[in-house]
This record gives sequence, C-alpha cells and structure tokens, in this order.
Amino acid sequence: MKKLQPPGWPEPRGYANGVAARGALIFVGGQIGWNSAQVFESDDFIAQTRQTLLNVLAVLKAADAGPEHMVRMTWYVVDRGEYSARLKELGSVYREVMGKNFPAMTCVEVAGLVEDRARIEIEVTAVLPD
Repeated sequence: MKKLQPPGWPEPRGYANGVAARGALIFVGGQIGWNSAQVFESDDFIAQTRQTLLNVLAVLKAADAGPEHMVRMTWYVVDRGEYSARLKELGSVYREVMGKNFPAMTCVEVAGLVEDRARIEIEVTAVLPD
C-alpha cells in the first residue's frame, strides 16, 4: 500500500489524500454503533463511534485483514457540528481501535440514518495484499 501525497501539499492529519494498493478487495458495508446483538448501548456520539469502529474491525478480521489494510473510509454523521466539536475525542477513540492507520477518508453529514438511534455509520474498503 502506498500513500499518495501530491508535492507541496501540507500533510493531512488523521487521513490520507489517497492510497494506491494491489490485492484482494474487501468491502465493509455501513456499520453503526450497536453491538453484535444489534443493541445500542449508548446514544453518545463518541461511544457509538467507538462501537462502529469495533464493528468495522470485526468485519475486517473475518476477512483475515486489519486496520492496516484499509484504503478508504466513508463516515456518515447526523451532526457535523458535534463531529467537529469532538474531533480530539474522535481522534483518541480512532487511534485506540484502529491504531495509526489513516486511509483516504470522507465525512458527510446526512439528514438521518436507517436506524433512528444511529449517530454515525462508517463503510470501508480494504485491500489484502497478494
């Protein structure tokens, strides 16, 4: 896997501008902040983000992959203001679960998610090298 960083651009913090990779593609469908029994344990944004990342990690592990294989993440949040206001906490939770693996990322504010209590949904593309 190779990070793509255009010359002269400032180094991004917490994500990559782009990633080039070869191997088996793994597509992790949108994960939300409920546990493996599909029960929400919290309505707090950070707690749901942590659980969502743990769910992503569980799907990656099912493919014998890990966070180091992620090449792209898309985050869907219902409150961009809360996302921005809690970036420091988000960064801590992200590094706790995913380590220092920063794929290309996109974050989009949405009007709502399919599950009413969900505050965040994350989908991932990973590549398991040949």
